Amino acid sequence: MGGNAFRREIMANNSLVKVAVTALVAGLLGGGIAYGGITYFSNNNVTTSSTSVPTGSNKSGSTSTTNVKVNVSSQATKVFKNNKAAVVSVINLQKQSSSSSWSGILGGDDGSSDSSGSSSSSSSSSSSKLQEYSEGSGLIYKKSGNVAYIVTNNHVVSGSNAVRVIMSNGTKLTAKIVGTDSVTDLAVLKINSAKVTKTASFGNSDNIEVGETALAIGSPLGSNYATTLTEGIISAKKRTIATTNTSGQQTGYATVIQTDAAINPGNSGGPLFNLAGQVVGINSMKLSSDSSGTSVEGMGFAIPSNEVVKIINELVKNGEVVRPALGVATYNLSSIQASDRKSVLKLPTSVTKGVVIMKTYSGSPAKKAGLTKYDVITELGGKKITSLATLRTALYEHSVNDTVSVKYYHNGKLKSTTMKLTETTKTLTKQSN
Repeated sequence: MGGNAFRREIMANNSLVKVAVTALVAGLLGGGIAYGGITYFSNNNVTTSSTSVPTGSNKSGSTSTTNVKVNVSSQATKVFKNNKAAVVSVINLQKQSSSSSWSGILGGDDGSSDSSGSSSSSSSSSSSKLQEYSEGSGLIYKKSGNVAYIVTNNHVVSGSNAVRVIMSNGTKLTAKIVGTDSVTDLAVLKINSAKVTKTASFGNSDNIEVGETALAIGSPLGSNYATTLTEGIISAKKRTIATTNTSGQQTGYATVIQTDAAINPGNSGGPLFNLAGQVVGINSMKLSSDSSGTSVEGMGFAIPSNEVVKIINELVKNGEVVRPALGVATYNLSSIQASDRKSVLKLPTSVTKGVVIMKTYSGSPAKKAGLTKYDVITELGGKKITSLATLRTALYEHSVNDTVSVKYYHNGKLKSTTMKLTETTKTLTKQSN
């Protein structure tokens, strides 16, 4: 994503793309069958002793199927059967302008005039209607009365004017967004529970082990391939990756589960199961290529279930996630020239990374703690601060009203203090006053 070539998995609902994908899949299947036939004859050493064409009855060349049934029942199959009804496709609907005109139908306006000398005009109209913009996956995790709750990715429903959910049996339902969180890329939807027959349960993501089986269920490439199961392993328990906003600017870091289970566009928001049938993660992204453009396979990432449960509970309760704020405008120290770091900030030459305070807002935690313009934060809550991304990550590990320690440089001297964190909304309110 961003410079690290991480790509959010949103599949636009483009019919031409889907046709092309279908054609490609068909071509690959054809090639596979042909290759399999060659291998079969080769392995069985089938040869012919004559090049002449045999004559006579064709009955001897007929064949039939045999009534052989292989009874295969794996744990992965059980997990799939027990949970497939809890996995849904999520459709992002957005308003798309469309227009129609008689001139377009009749070949266009030729600019002719009627007998009165006035220019004739075509009758035209325009309308805005909801169309499928993108597709993802979701997981029904709770049923309460006549309401059922679904977790998915924020980027799956971002920008939507309406959201539709397609159940595993094809039932289509209108969904309402309960809350979203762009920082963790999670969202909660709710639907009428009358058609819900299954909910999934979350496991403890801290208990997973590298090498254990991981199962992903979702809608790769959209609802045409809904309820697809892929299998792999847990490749890494805690992989730190950079996160970016919609503009591609790095905003922080996330700790995620890495898996080689196939994760494709449309799998976003779907569950990652262990063999006990517990959800250990919500699939969110994949690495498709590195910074040099080299193609990458088998590197998918899921938000750990422990983080998911914490966030979705808060979304259901408040509709948003309330996070702490310092109440400052900041800038990366690494982006400031060495001469300015020395003359303006008066920093030792050894200090090249940190976050520069450009402004402190009235009533903010930073202001109350005594931090001022041009101070450079190098540590917060015991975590080293090297950039805006690391500051944000360290800050969001704390809660509103927590008291945290801060190390910073003021006029070239290293100082320490503590500050009591306030929530973002209150800080922003004071900023605007």
